[in-house]
Amino acid sequence: MSPGWNLGNTLDAVQNEGDWNNPPVVATTFDDIKVAGFKGIRLPVTWAYHFTSQSPDWTVDPVWLQRVSDVVDMITSRGFYTIVNVHHDSWVWADITASSANITAIEERFYKLWYQIGTKLACKGSQVAFEPINEPPGSTAEHGAEQNKLNGIFLQAINDAGGFNPKRAVTLVGIGEDSVKTSQWFKAPDKKFANPWAIQYHYYSPYDFIFSAWGKTTWGSDADKASLEADIAAVRGNFTDIPLIIGEWSASPTSLEAAARWKYYDYFTRTALKYNTIPVLWDNGNDQLNRATHEWRDPVALSIHTNAIKGVKNTLPESTTDGAATVQQSSAYIYHKLNTSVTATTLGFELNGNTLVDAKVAGKTLVKGTHYSVSGKDVTFSAAFLSTLLTPTTKPGEVATIALTFSAGAALTVNVVQYATPVLGATTSKLSATSADLLIPITWAGQSRPATVKAVKSDGGFLIDDWTQYLPTLQQARITYSGQWDWDATHVILKASVVDAVRAAGKTTTFTFEFWPRESGNVANYTLTV
Repeated sequence: MSPGWNLGNTLDAVQNEGDWNNPPVVATTFDDIKVAGFKGIRLPVTWAYHFTSQSPDWTVDPVWLQRVSDVVDMITSRGFYTIVNVHHDSWVWADITASSANITAIEERFYKLWYQIGTKLACKGSQVAFEPINEPPGSTAEHGAEQNKLNGIFLQAINDAGGFNPKRAVTLVGIGEDSVKTSQWFKAPDKKFANPWAIQYHYYSPYDFIFSAWGKTTWGSDADKASLEADIAAVRGNFTDIPLIIGEWSASPTSLEAAARWKYYDYFTRTALKYNTIPVLWDNGNDQLNRATHEWRDPVALSIHTNAIKGVKNTLPESTTDGAATVQQSSAYIYHKLNTSVTATTLGFELNGNTLVDAKVAGKTLVKGTHYSVSGKDVTFSAAFLSTLLTPTTKPGEVATIALTFSAGAALTVNVVQYATPVLGATTSKLSATSADLLIPITWAGQSRPATVKAVKSDGGFLIDDWTQYLPTLQQARITYSGQWDWDATHVILKASVVDAVRAAGKTTTFTFEFWPRESGNVANYTLTV
């Protein structure tokens, strides 16, 4: 399975395949995954909306069973291993923590579902593994015990279904597929089952960096690395002789700064392998592979991951890792400010034993000593060369990409960006009477995305998460991407949840949109008045 990839937001969509952001999967998608170097595919499937009868039979629509079987064949015919699961059912009908939960009914339905999946896929060979359920909710030892029971019900069902199932590999789960809860409450299955088994857990940590929360836009300090390693080492330490698989992990190119993201990819991958743990990349169809164009949205991250899997050392761009810093630097970019002189720019790299082999722009090889020079870990691009890419008055935006090839590992890119502070189409409005997203027109002037958003009430208090006062300066009062702020091609967006928070606070609130690079003054304010 290593490295593995998730076909996310597809057969697991609620309610049907195609209802979310991806069309029904086609076989060529798996060709793309093969070319990219992946060996295994996790196949999330939501079954909740495909039952044609109720208790006691819980019959699954045979058309849906056939569709899942057909996709499994698409995968295995290309030489992949695959893990088939029960996905969003975990919160649709199998939530054992719900106040209305009927545990007996959940157990009955769970058995009947897996018996039918097992029967349909009974003749699939050792390339196909099963996972009982995705991220089952829970927070107590009692919940953990019930999940252990469900793991046993799952094993009984597939064994009763016959075929290859009594020999089939399975990845059993703990509460939430969370590493800590799994370590606390997971119990090994009954030895009467002969199925080879592993434990699957998921890893999206640290939360603030992975989910662009509270202004956390850096990663890679010694403390960051130590925390990640401690997490993965702890699970291995608790399950010393059991195969482990991280069935979901990711660091999205949508919102995360490139250099920090690339360092995370590299260190996470190497650390997982150090502790004999298989990583399976989560891909919801928006973050990694563009299935329509067959292109990877961040090919550098992909190359870093696949090289790290092979044990090849990658060169990585230096970037700010000190959380207390008030200005952040990144060697994944050359930022040039509009209406300023073009000067030489030096970028630092973690070479990790590699050397720079060549540099290109638009396929044209740059001349060492003329266009750039190398001194130790630093690469300096001359003012004369950079002046061929932009002038003080070049229109803001991404103007060029420098491709760097090293003696080993992933090739890197450096985006050359002319920037000014973006301009909002309005700077104030009255709080609406109803709950809705607030779309604010913007004219981008550099990278077409914010770095983060700060929200401060008229009395000086923080609109959300007052505890962020104890965080470093560039994280205080910041709110969280996706759930609280977003953007599109022509707007920055305050989500309805944030507008509602202003209403609940009853205070006029100023939102400070911060842009890349994160430096003093590269912001735009918007006031929502009550």
